[in-house]
Order: sequence, then structure tokens, then C-alpha cells
Amino acid sequence: MSRRRTTSRSLWALFAALGLASACTAPGDGPATRALPEGVADLVVTNATVVTMDDAQPEAQAVAMKDGRFVAVGSDEEVATWIGDGTEVLDAQGRFVMPGFIEGHGHYNGLGDTRMILDLTSTTSYEEIVAQVAAAVEEVEPGTWIRGRGWHQEKWSSTPEGSVDGVPAHDALSAVSPDNPVILTHASGHASYVNARALELAGVDEMTPDPDGGTIVRSADGRATGLLRETAAGFVTRALAASQADQSEAERAATFRRQVELAGAEALSHGVTAFHDAGVSFATVAGLKELADEGALPVRLYVMIRAGNDLLRANLPDVRVDEYGGGFLTVRSIKVSIDGALGSHGAWLLEPYTDLPTTAGLNTVPVPDVEETARIALESGFQLNVHAIGDRANREVLDLYEAAWAEAGIEGGDLRWRIEHAQHLHPEDIPRFAALGVIPSMQGVHATSDGPWVPGKLGEWRSRTGAYMWRDLWDSGAIVTNGTDVPVEPISPIASYHAMVTRLMNNGERFYPEQSLTRLESLKAYTINAAWSAFQEDVMGSVTPGKYADLAILDRNLLTVSDDDLAAAQVDVTILGGRVVFERGEG
Repeated sequence: MSRRRTTSRSLWALFAALGLASACTAPGDGPATRALPEGVADLVVTNATVVTMDDAQPEAQAVAMKDGRFVAVGSDEEVATWIGDGTEVLDAQGRFVMPGFIEGHGHYNGLGDTRMILDLTSTTSYEEIVAQVAAAVEEVEPGTWIRGRGWHQEKWSSTPEGSVDGVPAHDALSAVSPDNPVILTHASGHASYVNARALELAGVDEMTPDPDGGTIVRSADGRATGLLRETAAGFVTRALAASQADQSEAERAATFRRQVELAGAEALSHGVTAFHDAGVSFATVAGLKELADEGALPVRLYVMIRAGNDLLRANLPDVRVDEYGGGFLTVRSIKVSIDGALGSHGAWLLEPYTDLPTTAGLNTVPVPDVEETARIALESGFQLNVHAIGDRANREVLDLYEAAWAEAGIEGGDLRWRIEHAQHLHPEDIPRFAALGVIPSMQGVHATSDGPWVPGKLGEWRSRTGAYMWRDLWDSGAIVTNGTDVPVEPISPIASYHAMVTRLMNNGERFYPEQSLTRLESLKAYTINAAWSAFQEDVMGSVTPGKYADLAILDRNLLTVSDDDLAAAQVDVTILGGRVVFERGEG
């Protein structure tokens, strides 16, 4: 792919407007105008296969960008009129060009943080985890906390003897780290595994009761195994926070900035130009706003506030911003988690787990508290996005959304409230999303990553009729979005897109493939639908004049290559605000 800067100015041609922008009623019904007033572009991409995701002009050959916005979309000849002195021209050499991917649900600073701690995502046994911790102990002083994330017992090659819920007691881990507290977060983020020193510092022993919404997993003799589900992990995370209380503000700021930088670099390398950050504190918002003021945010962030109801009432009026910092920061939504994750038996189900009949999961935030959050959202004009994975959790959220709107005397579809994950549904609740106007904010890669063990937890009927029901939701009229839930899964839009298209698991089988989406539908889920779910369809999600000039250039056509070739697709170039910010093989 070649890039050049022009040395002579082409003749001007007048582009007539083809229509007036109209109010959107659904993703894709965007502005009809194809070009803004003529001028000299900063960057022009030519000789491309452009899939715009704009129904008014679905395909093009070239794109012109000026002052961070798209200004023209059309043929090479048409767009050439925008090339002048100083215009950078990028020859795409026929490659696939699309709007930048929008990560529909992830954890931005969490992604950066995982690059600063032990990475356990590729471990296939408990022994590997213990070995990684042992190596880390050799590199730090006694008393230093050791953190890691990414392990998943369902992905181990064997279950250690004496395990409870697939995880052994902490003895082997504690033996290699007697003087260093250790906390290893589950891949889902909904459980932690800790050693004896961490339990001691947290004050957890045989007499400690389970907290509301959490479980201290114990062996048959009542001893804590080290596995802490959901809110029980708070015992240890609070002890960790206490150990960091003497950090200076400068140290905290440096860590925060490094997390933002690392997350941004990884996102851009995967063609992700916008990111829905699913649950941050007010302090994090303040830090992001400072970076936005500096022009130091690497990608566009749509941030969901996670806080207790008292804090929400006190602080929401002061934090809302829309397209702040040149379109790099929007804060206008609230995040609540009503249940946990399926892998840790924390997803809240209507019936008990097939493989653990003693539980139907956990309600992590009481329903009355979520009802109050819904009232706060309505009063403040904030979007509400509730994490719900189990079928009971999803039903409860749909019910409370409907009740909150009825109490307020409104139809809530225009509010675009979301259910984050919407992974496991009762068949009767599937049509309710479209009927109510609730957005299922989903992650395709979860289906193929979790698929091999889902039937063991839910049974065949619940898996077939309710697990990752993209096709049924889409056909009912719901606006389905896609993402990765990074760092639960790698931030790879290609992997999550491939999963939504094929439902192909790593064991070579397809997870109920009748729920697949088409190539184009899946691309909409990652672009214009994701923009819609954040009230941003007027500024991103399609290659349309007037919108932010964010593009991804890939090495193959996502709409036409074989399934096998699709899985191997790579992002060659990422363009953000009309500037090339990533090129594969450079740097």
C-alpha cells in the first residue's frame, strides 16, 4: 500500500449535494449528502474497496478527509478533485476499507492494566499458573502484591484433584508465594483466586460469612479454597487498595496514563477507533477528561459510570459531556451489574445449573437498588446499561425497564437503554427486546470461546433455545451490537466478527450455527449499530461526509473471503480523525 503527498493541485470540480440530512429512525438511515463544500483534503484514500455502512451509498472507491472529518466519498475520479498541494494520498491497492471498528463493550483501563500484570489467558493448567507466580516472586520484594488475570478453569487440560468448582485449594500457590499476597482475576472478571497471605491480609477465615452477592468457596472441612466469587473478591481487593494508599498522586497519575496509552495502542492495532467503556468510577472520568483536555486520548471513548445510587445522585449533573475534546470523550450512561458470569456460576438463572444444582447463580445488586438506579437515569437523562447474563437476570432487567417507564408515563424505546451481554435468555423474553426498544449489547466471541462448556452448565435445551441468540434477536427487530468484553477476551474485532458469522469453536464444531448472522449484518453490529447504541450514529459508524474520519483498512474483504481466510484477516492501517495512527509492520 503506497502513500504519497501531492506536489501539484488538481482542477476543482463542484460537487452538488445529493440531499439533505434527515433525522435517523434506525441505524443506516443516515445523512444523504455525499460531499461537503469543495476544498483541499488532508488525506485521500484511493483505489479501495470501500464498504461505507451507509445505505445511501453502500460502496465507493475513494474517500477524502479534511479537518478530521470525511468530506467526500465516491469514485477515484470524483474524489480526485479534493487532492491538492499538501494532500496525503494513500493508495489502498484494492484493499477493504470500512468504518473504524467500535468496541461495543469492553473495559478500557482494564485492558491497559492487564498489560502491566501477569497474563494468564494462555494457561492450560493450574500448574502453569503456579509456575508463573513462582517466577514473579523471584522478581519482587517480600510483601509486594502479585496480580494476574485471564485464567479459566474450563480451559485447563485437566481438573486438579480435590478441586471445588474446578479449582483446587490454594496450597500449591501459597507454597511458592508465602510472603507475597497474590490475587489472580478470573478471565470473566467475576471471580478471583488468591493465596493464604492475601486471605490473611483480607481477614478471611473459617468464620467469615459470605457477603451479599458473593461466595467464599470452601472445601468440605470449611476452609477457604482461595476462590472468591463475585462480591466476595472485594475482601481482597479492598486489602490491595489499602496497601496502595501511600502512593503519591504522581505515581497514580503515571499508572493511569500508562494504562490509557497501552490500551489505546492495542485498540488501534486492531482497527478499533471507538470504545464503549463498560463501567468506570467518577475518578476515572476525571482522569480521562484531563487527558482529553491535553489531546492525549488515543481512541474515542463512550464511558459508562459505575457507582452507588447516592454517588450517582450527587455527581451525575457535573460529569455529562458529549463529544468532548474533539469527539474523544462522551459520558452519558450508567452501568450496573445485576448478576455475574456463567463460567463462575454467577450468572442468575431461572433454574439451577445443570452441573451445580445447588445454585441458580447470584444476584449481585439487589433488584430494588437497580430500580432506583433506573429512576436516577430517567431524572438525569442518562442512558442505563445493565449487565445481565443469566435468563433470570435478563428477565428481571426487562421487567424493571418496563416498570420504570410505566411509572414515568413514557415509552422508553427512544432512551436506547441496553442490556450488556444478554447471553442467556428464556425464549419468551427474546421478542421483548425489540418490542421495548432495549438494545442487546452482545459479544460474539463469547459464544465460541464459552461454547464447548456452556451445555454442561445449562443443559442442551437451554443452550439451544437461549444461548447467544443473535439471529432470533436480529430477526425480531432488535438492534444487536458486537464487542469483545476485553480483557475478558482479546480486543480482536476480527475474532468476534468471525464468531458472529460462523459460531465456530476451537474444537472445530459450530455452536448452534442457526443463530449466525450474515457478513453484512455482523459488520453493522460492529459499526453503525454500535454507534446507534451510544447515540453517535450522526458522527461515526459509517463512511459518510460530515462524520469523523475514522477508518480501518484490512488485508482482505470481510464480505467475500472464505470462513478460513476470514479468521486470518488483519488490519493493515487504522485512520483516526483523518490521520494514519497505525500501520502494520511499522514502528
